[in-house]
Amino acid sequence: MKKLAIITTHPIQYNAPFFRLLAERGKVNVRVFYTWGEKVLADKYDPGFGKIITWDIPLLEGYDFTMVENKSKKPGSDHFNGIINPSLNNQIESWGANAVLVFGWAFNSHLKCLRYFKGKIPVFFRGDSTLLDKKNNVLTNTIKSIFLKWVYKNVDIAFFVGEQNKKYFIHYGLKENQLIFAPHAVDNIRFSYPLKKDIKSELGIKESNILFLFAGKFELKKNPELLLEAFIQLNDFKTHLLFVGNGFLENRLKEKYLQLSKDLQSRIHFKDFQNQLEIPDIYKSADVFVLPSKGPGETWGLAVNEAMASGLPVLVSDKCGCNNDLIEDGINGYTFESDNLSQLVSKMNKMVNDSEALKQMGRNSKNKIQFWSFESIAMVIEEKMNKN
Repeated sequence: MKKLAIITTHPIQYNAPFFRLLAERGKVNVRVFYTWGEKVLADKYDPGFGKIITWDIPLLEGYDFTMVENKSKKPGSDHFNGIINPSLNNQIESWGANAVLVFGWAFNSHLKCLRYFKGKIPVFFRGDSTLLDKKNNVLTNTIKSIFLKWVYKNVDIAFFVGEQNKKYFIHYGLKENQLIFAPHAVDNIRFSYPLKKDIKSELGIKESNILFLFAGKFELKKNPELLLEAFIQLNDFKTHLLFVGNGFLENRLKEKYLQLSKDLQSRIHFKDFQNQLEIPDIYKSADVFVLPSKGPGETWGLAVNEAMASGLPVLVSDKCGCNNDLIEDGINGYTFESDNLSQLVSKMNKMVNDSEALKQMGRNSKNKIQFWSFESIAMVIEEKMNKN
């Protein structure tokens, strides 16, 4: 059986179930090399949520992995020299890898890994960057283009996650025959289970009322303040809004909430960060999921996948990398122009006024997301491995 070395910084809730599935299928021998090192298991503080996060699903079970020693003086995945692993390439060779799959190049060791194995064994790459935040500065763009074309010369095959990601890879020098579609995915099965706890009822919301949901980090790029303002302008007594999460903007959101009328306050709700076993009930209790991101850096928006797997219509800004692939206007939701308040209000109003269409949109979401699965990614990788 051919051996695939997967190089990524640390265990995350979106990747661990996929690694486990790949191992269970038994068509490729997989070992994950975690480059942040053992320390990542002790440090649970998430700066985006602004609190300690301990995931309630297993992230290190069901597959082979190695915690590679990280020699960085300041370990972390937020800067290039936060990941320095002098032994990484030797460990991969000693294991006898037939190919490497590198998640992200913007770390010291990951870039060295790409360069070291290029021409020795197939070098696969996985990233979800887009051109959506591309600036108009000619000099900056030129320098960036030269550098990224040099980086991607070390990649044999890139598994692109969606159309915006594919455009990015082509823009920076990869050819069509080097690009293979491997859809961005979440654990669809976990989000398809029946509702266990009705959050809508718990919040005292009538079943006939429409509950809009934002779930994620309260940060600038996600733009939850726009959604709050849109809900205020919508001013429809049949609607409620639920913010789930924590983060930098939490105090600002709650301060604005406290300035509203009692009627509006009664229809706006806040819940702290909900863990992986709790969040499916949050989605299933809502009627519409909204991701109003303005970027920069909203490369995809995997919460949209989670919402769709839960059977929700989605309302997504055009700065989310998933918008071209997952949202069909009027079929399973709507896309709106980033930071365009009036357009967001208009789309919300359209959804509120046709409850039957809303339910059909939810069914369409669930049907559409079935292909965007871990199984689809696994089949693509297995096929490529067994061709080499």
